[in-house]
Amino acid sequence: MFSKLNDYLKLIRVKHYIKNILIFVPLFFSGLYKDFNNIVVAICGFFLFSIVASIIYVFNDICDAPKDRMHEVKKNRPIASGRVGVKEAYFLIIFLGIISFLLVYCLYLFKANLYSLILPIIYVGINILYSKWLKHVVLVDVIILVSGFLIRLFFGALLIDCVVSNYLYLTVMSLAFYMGFGKRRNEIMKSDKNTRDVLKYYNKEFLDKMMYVCLTLTVVFYSMWTVDPNVISNVHHNLLIWTVPIIMIILFQYSLIVEKDSFGDPVDVLVSNKPLLLSCLFYALFIIVIFV
Repeated sequence: MFSKLNDYLKLIRVKHYIKNILIFVPLFFSGLYKDFNNIVVAICGFFLFSIVASIIYVFNDICDAPKDRMHEVKKNRPIASGRVGVKEAYFLIIFLGIISFLLVYCLYLFKANLYSLILPIIYVGINILYSKWLKHVVLVDVIILVSGFLIRLFFGALLIDCVVSNYLYLTVMSLAFYMGFGKRRNEIMKSDKNTRDVLKYYNKEFLDKMMYVCLTLTVVFYSMWTVDPNVISNVHHNLLIWTVPIIMIILFQYSLIVEKDSFGDPVDVLVSNKPLLLSCLFYALFIIVIFV
């Protein structure tokens, strides 16, 4: 019983819910966290997007099972390994769909901006296309990965009717491109290209260049965000500039890990490396002290 439950939890990628912390970013940096209703709305939005993303993960694993069986690591996924059947997986999708509708009702009760629900719907549509076709189109596959991070960011903003800073949007976009290209780079280095068709169109040299262009842009855009007059006005001081070295160190750590023995998945890189995780927690604590 517990073994089967563990397989279901792996299938819905619970550890990947960490990506959905982006939904709280607009709430926090806008200062709207002082409104209890906004906090509840953001929490409901977090779980709604997590469930929607889990539906996509399950659907993607169903589609990818034949290729996953040839992959060094992915062959151990619940569907690829046969521990969870395809029919079971579809029933799980239906169950998750019911939970998502209950969360939408909670958002309605707390008077969230329901126009924001367009973004999870777009996310589902894009990722179904990704699973069936777009993941085989060079560059478009990475663009889809980046769009997922941006959709999370803007979903969190729309839920509580706030505006995302231009520099914050650019920072998240360039960071997502950096991680996306890094993921493809390491898949080329460590996997047979038959496990993902699109890898045939990439090469290490191109991906290295794109990674570090995006890494540079991330630091530049983040630095510009810290000195944005609107951001300084919200914080009432200019201490944010002191977080730039912390971000640089985090990115250096991440790069060092990615260029070693890693498949480049951002969540796996973060949760499996304690020094990197501690650096991220230190950054989060520093930001909380500055803002609160």
